[in-house]
Amino acid sequence: MQIGMMGLGRMGANMVRRLMRGGHECVVYDINAASVEALVAEGAVGATSLEDFVGALKPPRCVWLMLPAAITPKIAGQVAALMAEGDIVIDGGNSNYRDAVDQAKRLGDRGLSYVDVGTSGGVWGLDRGYCLMIGGPDQAVRHLDPIFSTLAPGAGEGVSADAPTAQRGYLHCGPSGAGHFVKMVHNGIEYGLMAAYAEGINILKAANSGNQAREADAETSPLAEPHYYQFDIDLAGVTEVWRHGSVIGSWLLDLTSEALKKDPALEKFGGRVSDSGEGRWTLKAAVDTGVPAPVLSSALFSRFSSQGESEFADKLLSAMRYAFGGHVEKPKE
Repeated sequence: MQIGMMGLGRMGANMVRRLMRGGHECVVYDINAASVEALVAEGAVGATSLEDFVGALKPPRCVWLMLPAAITPKIAGQVAALMAEGDIVIDGGNSNYRDAVDQAKRLGDRGLSYVDVGTSGGVWGLDRGYCLMIGGPDQAVRHLDPIFSTLAPGAGEGVSADAPTAQRGYLHCGPSGAGHFVKMVHNGIEYGLMAAYAEGINILKAANSGNQAREADAETSPLAEPHYYQFDIDLAGVTEVWRHGSVIGSWLLDLTSEALKKDPALEKFGGRVSDSGEGRWTLKAAVDTGVPAPVLSSALFSRFSSQGESEFADKLLSAMRYAFGGHVEKPKE
């Protein structure tokens, strides 16, 4: 099957490679010409402009966009303007599901189908496959099934090739917007899982606090019963053993364990954790529908703090302590 891929970044390029491995013809375009050239050398058909990109596709044209959410609506509109009735625009990025609902309406009025595909798999997807959460019209989704089947992990051990698609790694979740809605909540859960691992492992790191000297002053909280906190725990070892038979084992834990083996002190990281929007949108949906989500909200706000957004509030806390008690801030170590 022929498909066009626009956006050849960390995921888009490897998705093209996986599709070509599966025998599909890929037409590729990116503002970075080197990214296009690299895939052309591997067998893709390259385009040097948006017009050439769409023009190289045969009807019904299928264009998959792997772009940042902020520019996807604009680019989708530009691509759609070059397409004809019966063509399909696929958005595989982390776009807001509301944008997908609105975009589907605009394109549908022109006879185009808009399919939103929440795509999970990261830089490992080339070999592991991608988990696909799909929203869009039934006919368009059926037409794209060979693409989804190739990108997805496929039937694993004990799963037959004709098993339901969810068991093979892709699912038609509903009409346009449903795919991104499911991926949005998926990423919100991801925030919470990551925070739980990070906080728990940080407690393990502090298990030797009783062996460390603590200043005896009014600005330092004393450690009660320090003899209970004298464990020098091998964090990489613990995360490794948790991978084998533990109820909290996961691929995310696998990656965490590997990171700690390579860099036990995590010295190459500064601790600023970005959020690309999905956690915020998940919480908005929770508020709109009245669903409690305290874990996900805490994880999101922790990311805000890591980005420096709590700095002024922290300074204000210090100012208040100084004002009412004369407490002088201790310098950072």
